[in-house]
Amino acid sequence: MSTREKKEERYRSMRMKILASMLLVPLIPFALAAIVGFTFSSMYVENTTRLRFERIVTDHARFIEGFLSDRRADLTFVANLYDFSGLSKPETLGRVFTFLQEKSNAYMDLGVFDSSGLHVAYHGPYQLAGKNYRDAQWFREVMQKGYYISDIFMGFRNVPHFVVAISKSEMGKLWVLRATIDTQAFTDVVESIRIGRTGEAYIINEEGMFQTRRRSGGALMELDPDAKKLLAAPSGPHVFIIREASGEKYYYVTTWIKDHQWLLVVRQSVAEVFQTVNQARNLIAIIAILGGILIVFFAFYLTNRIVARIRAMDHEVGRLDQQLVMAGRLAEIGEMSSGFAHEINNPLQIIRAETGLMEMLLAEVAEKYGIKECQEFTDTRDSLKQVQIQVDRCGEITSAILKFARKKDAAPKPVDVGEFIPEVIRMVAKKAEVEGIALSIETASGGPFKVEVDPSQLQQVLLNLVNNALYAVKKEHGNEGTGKVTISVGREEAAVAISVADNGCGISPENLEKIFTPFFTTKPVGQGTGLGLSICYGIVDKMGGVMKVQSEVGRGSVFTILLPVAIS
Repeated sequence: MSTREKKEERYRSMRMKILASMLLVPLIPFALAAIVGFTFSSMYVENTTRLRFERIVTDHARFIEGFLSDRRADLTFVANLYDFSGLSKPETLGRVFTFLQEKSNAYMDLGVFDSSGLHVAYHGPYQLAGKNYRDAQWFREVMQKGYYISDIFMGFRNVPHFVVAISKSEMGKLWVLRATIDTQAFTDVVESIRIGRTGEAYIINEEGMFQTRRRSGGALMELDPDAKKLLAAPSGPHVFIIREASGEKYYYVTTWIKDHQWLLVVRQSVAEVFQTVNQARNLIAIIAILGGILIVFFAFYLTNRIVARIRAMDHEVGRLDQQLVMAGRLAEIGEMSSGFAHEINNPLQIIRAETGLMEMLLAEVAEKYGIKECQEFTDTRDSLKQVQIQVDRCGEITSAILKFARKKDAAPKPVDVGEFIPEVIRMVAKKAEVEGIALSIETASGGPFKVEVDPSQLQQVLLNLVNNALYAVKKEHGNEGTGKVTISVGREEAAVAISVADNGCGISPENLEKIFTPFFTTKPVGQGTGLGLSICYGIVDKMGGVMKVQSEVGRGSVFTILLPVAIS
């Protein structure tokens, strides 16, 4: 496997690990939170619903029991107010019935019975006076217990109804006062509870027969199809769910009333009961799905970004290694150039000394032998002078190289930039001349322009900027002779401004933002390390100055250094 393939395999493995971490870390707590929240919210809603229905059925049971108790109390009050003979009179019974109906419109008729079950007096819509009820269950019950509230039955009138009856002892004999309750009025009382669209309440007896009509279907005295399940309910509110033959589920709450003879049933469609819960569940599910999708999306997105960033960093590290090697080589070249300068200086001193000696010998020969001035002597002296000039020039170059390569701590001192720049420019003037680039210096009036800096460091900064400018001009103009680099010195507020301007290729906006970043370079491999400008920026910053740049592609660049004016 090649190095490239190994790297790609490493990136794939890294990507899978990062993706797994970014998916599992948020998804597991998110899923657990969603499940726990969903479970507890469902339990809370179910418990709240159960308690609400239990409260409803309990309150309604009390209401119905109160209704029946009021009817019994009404009859007890009348029986205590009148004796048997008084109530047996039709006019008296009629007045009493009118009184009872004013109190409640649930009364259908009123009757008085003697101890043998004979209906001695009756006020109502039927012809029931004179009939004997000694064999009727309700009569036997009331004679035994003192009061009785019957189930729905047909009776002599052949119409479903139920009665409330009480017995009273008078002179050792019992007589009975009975009232028939309007089943529709009683049904209205039972159905007064309204729970949503499908909610309803009704009553069945111990045999499972409807004692009130059921809105969803169920006539009086018919058998409730769910009677077997309902009648198994214990005392007190009981909650359960029944699936009907149609397949629809109903939420039931039951409680026994009337001394465990009637079962009050409240029911509602499960779909309607938990409609809000289901909506909340759907909303939670949608939010959970969207949240999961977002987590997965951002996990993939961030993983790709991280891996891409790591890949770029690996690439930068590779470049860094190469550039560090180049920087090391440059340092070695600096050391070598310093050694070369020292080695060159020695023969230069000898040449300089021998040239002076030759001038002296030439003068002595002319004087000793009386040789008159001639063209040959003149040319020889000129040649020796030219040799001396070139030796001095070489000395200046080697001195500049030594000064540039010399390693020493920064030693700031007042430097007149107007006088210092020409000395630096002489080091690159020949290079600019060879490449056909016009190199000029512009010094504004109002000098001197003194700054407190280390001369060698300022020299390093200026040489780097000028060399970069020469490279940019050559890249744009070649050897056409139209290239131009101008070094300007002037004042800008309380600072000395040194500008290096060129009409070279310029810098693109995206590169301009990174121009002072270490190891960033636009030069081809082998022609730049990307260290020059970042080092220059750091040097200027340590001097207390500022370096800034303006550039336009195809028109050139201007690097400006602002250094604090030296205090005199």
